[in-house]
Amino acid sequence: MKLIHAADLHIDSPLRGLSMYEGAPAEELRTASRRALENLVQLAISESVDAVLLAGDIYDGDWPDFQTGLFFGKQMSLLRAQGIAVYLVSGNHDAQNKMTRRLPLPDNVRMLDVEEPETVRDEKVGLAVHGQGFPRWDITDNLALGYPPPCRDLFNVGLLHTALNGRDGHNKYAPCTVDHLMGKGYDYWALGHVHNREVVQEDPWIVFPGNIQGRHARETGPKGCTLVTVGDDLRVRSAVHHDLDVARWEHLRIDVSRAGDLDAVADLVQVRLKSLPSGKLQAVRVSLVGRSSAHLRLWNGRHQFVNEVRSIANDLGDLWVEKVRIETRLPETPGEGTIGLLADLRRTAAALRSDTAALHRLVTEDPLYPQLPLDVHNEDRIRPDDPDWLQRLGDDAIDLLESMLTEGRTR
Repeated sequence: MKLIHAADLHIDSPLRGLSMYEGAPAEELRTASRRALENLVQLAISESVDAVLLAGDIYDGDWPDFQTGLFFGKQMSLLRAQGIAVYLVSGNHDAQNKMTRRLPLPDNVRMLDVEEPETVRDEKVGLAVHGQGFPRWDITDNLALGYPPPCRDLFNVGLLHTALNGRDGHNKYAPCTVDHLMGKGYDYWALGHVHNREVVQEDPWIVFPGNIQGRHARETGPKGCTLVTVGDDLRVRSAVHHDLDVARWEHLRIDVSRAGDLDAVADLVQVRLKSLPSGKLQAVRVSLVGRSSAHLRLWNGRHQFVNEVRSIANDLGDLWVEKVRIETRLPETPGEGTIGLLADLRRTAAALRSDTAALHRLVTEDPLYPQLPLDVHNEDRIRPDDPDWLQRLGDDAIDLLESMLTEGRTR
């Protein structure tokens, strides 16, 4: 028996803010989730799988029109033509009360109940799928506790959209523990919701396949599905990741400590960009780190340098630099910073880095904050409730002030 386990398709997920980036491959990124689903379907057909398991978040919320649903239905029809069954549960993004539009799906697709757990048996294949979808988006009940007992002489799969006992960056929906899952006696738990692939354990197998296509710069690396091979003894022989993504997000942190000028920094960036694999669109965020004597030149000429990096990327093929962050520091100098404005500034910086609440107040209580255009907030460019964003904002502000002060001293 062969099964494909995938989750978090997020078909037609909106990619906000691309318009503010010059040269952004907006169309390629907007259609990437569809192309990734097409790759999933082709993999299922080429591997002659018996079933496809989709563990929630097929969609990204309500459809702007019917085209999203029609596209998914068409892809499921291609599987139907090959005799491939599809089992799915709804997740928080496609919970019933969020979807105001619905279309009938081909009869090879079985959407499991949202009111209580149910079991679907396929005696011919030797498969039993147990699961329950989300009746609403904010489920905090342990759905796994109500899953039925395993079916004898069949390969038992638990299909569940959950954060388990919590995962960074993901709301704790349908929480449960590994012990809860193990106690059901199933052979494989096909989980969804967490966008990074994770094999939680192998006996029994408990797997997050990750999403099939990264949607932004925080969803880096290969994205795809898990191909599960089951032996005649109804035991898992392998659970292997297969890439499906057509555009890949990467975050390169480049140490420029040894770079003495901007040309040397640019050379280091070029080497790292060249090291990225070819064959698909690479969307890259570059962070320059380390204590470098080029720090002031980077800060004072950062806009020109960002465009220089993008120019380098243009010569390297299917590669787009989404953002360049200057996170460098001045080299440490013995005895420096003990008196004067620089010392005060560094003390203030140290205090702010340890007091996120103070940083939050500085941002939200600034008289300019409520005057920012609404689209700036909607495009996720201002995130005062995100501690990491606040820390980066504080560090950038301190670096800018320090570079201005230091530049003034050296003139």
